[in-house]
Amino acid sequence: MIRILRGLAHKYFSDEEAVILFLLILAGVIFIIFFGSMLAPAIAAVIVAFILQGLVTKLNRLGIPEIVSIIGVFFVFLGLLIGVLFGLLPLIWTQVTGLAGEAPRIFREMQSYLEVLPEQYPTLISMEGINTIYNQVTTEAGRMTQWLVSFSLESIPDLVALLIYMVLLPILVFFFLKDRRVLLGAIARMLPSQRPMMVRIWHEVNLQCANYVRGKAVEILIVGGITYVAFKVLGMPYAALLSLMVGLSVVIPYIGAAVVTIPVAMIALFAFGWGSEFIWVMVVYGVIQALDGNVLVPILFSEVNNLHPVAIIVAVLFFGGIWGLWGVFFAIPLATMLKAIFSAWPVKNGQAEALPKES
Repeated sequence: MIRILRGLAHKYFSDEEAVILFLLILAGVIFIIFFGSMLAPAIAAVIVAFILQGLVTKLNRLGIPEIVSIIGVFFVFLGLLIGVLFGLLPLIWTQVTGLAGEAPRIFREMQSYLEVLPEQYPTLISMEGINTIYNQVTTEAGRMTQWLVSFSLESIPDLVALLIYMVLLPILVFFFLKDRRVLLGAIARMLPSQRPMMVRIWHEVNLQCANYVRGKAVEILIVGGITYVAFKVLGMPYAALLSLMVGLSVVIPYIGAAVVTIPVAMIALFAFGWGSEFIWVMVVYGVIQALDGNVLVPILFSEVNNLHPVAIIVAVLFFGGIWGLWGVFFAIPLATMLKAIFSAWPVKNGQAEALPKES
């Protein structure tokens, strides 16, 4: 065992820079686990600034001075943030509470649909099973409705904290954009002067993660916006809420689309019944998903090395288990970063032959 460990240490950690990088990654993970919730505004500001920096760079290439580009991009971000806070969120909350109020009628209709199934498929479905499922669903729905009713009173401290975060976030984003070189220079001075591997990893991570995160932000806006317009034209209730869910579902490939299809189909069924309107809603929704996967994603992520579906699912499970919802949201960028680190990691003696790339 000792010989095996010594061999692994020589193969992967014989380079001093590799040891330093490993310790930095380990310290960063431990720091986020214990202090991530406390520093959530700063972490969110770094991510937002990372997204906006690409637009600043493009404006610089057009000949616009950097400080003017930063101020212009910041005010665009500020306008979007104000629009979300005072436009989108109240609308979403109204639709969520409205859906909670209609829950009893929806469940009564669902029960009538379910009661027919044992008659049509007696060998596959029993009435006892239907009743069990129905009772579980109605119990969870009752808990959710009770939470919505008590939310406004019990969550006042959380709302105050959220307001503080909403003030801190734009300030931090502005200074991260404005003083990006100063901050990166301060971090670089704490690292070894000769760091070719770290520089190579930084460029790879910057290319892959920046393209992915910015591409996902654009994809969410496009998919969510098109879904909202389509649902409004079709007369779909709760169009804003559903389009937000569809837009955010693209963050988790495969899993997100499968999960969000259930509420879309259920609300369309209860709104229109088994008819042509329901079919039109599902066809349009299917077309949007198909165009997103086969047209929009290849255009936005042409420069990103796509992860294998198994790697995506494992990343979602792993990071979601560590950091909850935030881990699920950032699972793919984190997995992309790890892939870039493993690709650039120095390996000595007995290095395995590279596998042929998939066509």
